[in-house]
Amino acid sequence: MTQELARRVAFTIGALLLFRLGTYIPLPGIDPETWEHFFGTQAGGILGMFNQFAAGGIHRMSIFALGIHPYLSAAIIIRLLSLVWPGVGSLDRSGEAGRRRVAHYTLILTLLMAGLQAYGMAMGLQGAGGNLVSDPGPFFLLSTTITLTGGAFFLVWLSEQVTRHGIGNGLALILIFGVVVELPRGLVTMLELGRQGAAPDNLTLKILLAAGAVIVLVVFLESARRDIRVEFAERKVGERVLPARSSVLSIKINSAGVLMPAMMTVWTYWVLKWAGHFLNDSHPWLGAAIANHHLLLQVILVFVFCFVYAAYVVDPDHAAESLHKRGGVIPGIEPGELTANYLDRVISSMTVIGAIYLTAVWLFPAVLIANFNVPFYFSGETTMIVVCTVLDIRTQVRDLLRINAGEKRQ
Repeated sequence: MTQELARRVAFTIGALLLFRLGTYIPLPGIDPETWEHFFGTQAGGILGMFNQFAAGGIHRMSIFALGIHPYLSAAIIIRLLSLVWPGVGSLDRSGEAGRRRVAHYTLILTLLMAGLQAYGMAMGLQGAGGNLVSDPGPFFLLSTTITLTGGAFFLVWLSEQVTRHGIGNGLALILIFGVVVELPRGLVTMLELGRQGAAPDNLTLKILLAAGAVIVLVVFLESARRDIRVEFAERKVGERVLPARSSVLSIKINSAGVLMPAMMTVWTYWVLKWAGHFLNDSHPWLGAAIANHHLLLQVILVFVFCFVYAAYVVDPDHAAESLHKRGGVIPGIEPGELTANYLDRVISSMTVIGAIYLTAVWLFPAVLIANFNVPFYFSGETTMIVVCTVLDIRTQVRDLLRINAGEKRQ
């Protein structure tokens, strides 16, 4: 291990430990025993899912109880706007200045969403009764809102520091860290239920087999590429003459990635579910349809968002124009519009495979959970995010070692 790699690994571990430490700092004014009892009655639902992503911060009602979800929600909204509003989309492709403006807008929206979520959580805690809040009132609402919002922004800042100075994507690492640290607790609970006869004897084996199958599928397809040969003619750049050469345009089967389609699906699903609950009196069929066909709805959303985000990440027109400017030609394909059409066909066919893969990974654990009582949050999107983050770390470590080896040869 090189000195630079050791420094980055140490920085990443230190940042994650700091995040973990923050999940043990409780909100002021909350009675821990009362909250422990209340959480125990609600932990099996959506509250349990968010608790795992917050590294147990909700279970302990800590200053990091919001986790990094306000920033993820804001980023998803900005991404959706960039797809339907050309002005926002062009900013992200206009260079460093444009990306800084997009990041600035994302932080402003994060502040708004974190403030609203924090205030809603403070209101919910105050209204829960049972002496949960020792001194309810305006001061508790204000202090809790500020504390939770500050905790969310601290995690955003911490994730950026990990991305710059550590190993891997800081946002993804903080997101999956809670899943990793809470997983042993869930496995112990599952084994204990099996020992007591409260769960099927082969439940643990089925969970492990399902997780293993998902991991193998994710590793294989996330590494798969379609290479398109590109020929570059000899050209002059300033005083230099670049010789003719061959290269490849590598296109992933899953160009959309995992994090954004998964989070966009979860976010959209809960918005639709909230809308169905809100409109239940006037349109009761809507809430019933979402409740009865929630799995089908999520599968459709995964499939659609995979196409939507792949179209944003890989723009055939932009790629064809970039190749033309650099003197690149795909053998047998005319430059310009024909190249863009060819790339569009290739990307579309690859995205179909990628969308089917994401849908299958999403669906498989959900079917398992629907048939067996799994005592912890286990889902395909969580597994995908964890595996892809590990693959990203492996790639970054390999690149750092290669750069270091090249510097030593020089």
